[in-house]
Amino acid sequence: MQTLFRYNWMIRADWYHWCEEVEEEELLRTRTGGVGSILQTLFHIVDVEWSWIRLLQGKKEFNESFENYKSLGKVVDLDLAFQTEVKDFVYRWKDEMGDKLFYDTMPDGRIVTDTWGEIMRHVITHEIHHAGQLSIWAREVGKKPVSANLIGRGLISTK
Repeated sequence: MQTLFRYNWMIRADWYHWCEEVEEEELLRTRTGGVGSILQTLFHIVDVEWSWIRLLQGKKEFNESFENYKSLGKVVDLDLAFQTEVKDFVYRWKDEMGDKLFYDTMPDGRIVTDTWGEIMRHVITHEIHHAGQLSIWAREVGKKPVSANLIGRGLISTK
């Protein structure tokens, strides 16, 4: 679990660096698919990750609007502000935590039950899904996308 979170954080940092070479207008341009723009998608990734981690800890989720974070610097700063809590939770993760149950009340009143393991895997794949969208949009901008390759990133120790 930790390896894939670390992978996502590396890819996200690579996307932030990629964004530094793109005009802000392009980063904010509404795209087909996804949640809107390149920058809004990065904000959404950070929002979803932190919100789920907080919910699993019994804390209030993050409910702020992208309108307050419409620059690369603000999204990066928000991500950095959340990282300590997210990383602490991920690095304390034990396999047995995956069997814990999480109950969520839907807007229609239904109660949905998921395991913590399902939620953590959802957070991982959610970011990977959006990284694919970012890759398509990168090509639309005329730039090479960030490599999604897990191999060669030094994530797995060979000791």
